[in-house]
Amino acid sequence: MSHRKLALCIALVLAVAAPLSARFLLTKTGEEMTLKGGKFLTTLKDDQRSLAAMPYDSARRLDWHFIPKNDRKGLQLRDMTDDQRSAAHDLLKSCLSEVGYDKATKIMELEQLLHALETKKNKNVNVRDSLRYYFTLFGEPKSDGKWGLSIEGHHLSLNFVVEKNKVISSTPTVFCTNPAIVKTDLLPALKDRRVLAKEETIAFDLVLSLDAEQQKLAITDATAPKEVRDAGKPQPPTDAPIGLPAAKMNDKQKQMLQELINAYCDNLPADVASERLEAIKSADFEKVHFCWMGATKPGIGHYYLVQGPSFVVELVNVQPDADGNPANHVHCLWRDMNGDFGLPIK
Repeated sequence: MSHRKLALCIALVLAVAAPLSARFLLTKTGEEMTLKGGKFLTTLKDDQRSLAAMPYDSARRLDWHFIPKNDRKGLQLRDMTDDQRSAAHDLLKSCLSEVGYDKATKIMELEQLLHALETKKNKNVNVRDSLRYYFTLFGEPKSDGKWGLSIEGHHLSLNFVVEKNKVISSTPTVFCTNPAIVKTDLLPALKDRRVLAKEETIAFDLVLSLDAEQQKLAITDATAPKEVRDAGKPQPPTDAPIGLPAAKMNDKQKQMLQELINAYCDNLPADVASERLEAIKSADFEKVHFCWMGATKPGIGHYYLVQGPSFVVELVNVQPDADGNPANHVHCLWRDMNGDFGLPIK
């Protein structure tokens, strides 16, 4: 075969393979979730399945929160066998990236520290248990159907909708941590742990890079709010974005803003994350706003909001940790401005 014919053959193979690869990438996470969701359900006994499986249109699908709660939907890890827990973790891995799974499991592990700290202080107000995380499937996980997934407990709320093996919704997505930085040596293996480091450090770098005129737009209040907005509600707040638009940032600041957004997207598999990023790009990155409230140094209450036409991110750190260190307790989330839970905003 001549070099020219060989080159043409290679070009043809690449041309055919490229769209197949793209389609595979697009559906990979949905396919994996459907597979792992079905396998998880097969491990359950009837009484467990009655807790873990609900109709897709159940009102409980929209019932979410990251605070300690005595009543949550789903089947908790505590009530599963070792094999069932393994299947549950396989399902958790399927809907997150390695980075996201690592954060989720470390958030769970911090419940051990909260239990130890609160026991030491004779303050057992809430149940602290690394196995108190609940798994719920809404509808049957089938390749030609539509189903939802909730994985939730203290400081974690993950919500997905999969339709025909494609993830069509991945919000609300909530990762929180107490302590934000583990300062106690009560459990030495956890000392200095910082689960959500990038989510804070990049934002501090960005706000501190702003000049005086930019800060006048970006810093909208000297006091941080006590909590993120509309926690537990089915849809995000629809207020217009406030703060400094990316259009008024320099190139380095825009890069930091992109890195901050990436810190949230990196929690999800590459195909789901890329769709989030493409939606931001399509709606015009220049329209993304960065807003800051509170102190501009760690250890004092602070909050930020990043909002574009397709998404909104909020982070608040005002509460002390369980050992009394001020502003060392982070709540942060990503929500869809077109509608959470795969439901359009009315």
